[in-house]
Amino acid sequence: MQRLKERWGIRNNFQLMIIFIVFAITGSSSVYVAKPFLELIGLQKENFQETWWSALVYWTLRIFLIFPFYQVLLVVYGWLFGQFKFFWAFEKKMLKRMGLGFFFNN
Repeated sequence: MQRLKERWGIRNNFQLMIIFIVFAITGSSSVYVAKPFLELIGLQKENFQETWWSALVYWTLRIFLIFPFYQVLLVVYGWLFGQFKFFWAFEKKMLKRMGLGFFFNN
């Protein structure tokens, strides 16, 4: 646990607990918030024909569409819990590693 705190630059266990709570809430709520959007665009499992690959296509599309909601909510919840600086740096680092660093030209 100490190595994680040093790597992330966290000062105490309370801050670490808050960060873990934000990650947990963000994961659950991004799926919950994205559900109405997915229904709006017609991405329901019933809309896919019954073939061997339809479940794979459905879940792949769903994960790709939920991903942007997760990114936004991570920063929002980080701000609400007083950890905006940590989550903004985390977000920029993750997006740069994914090849989307051009959003953050400094």
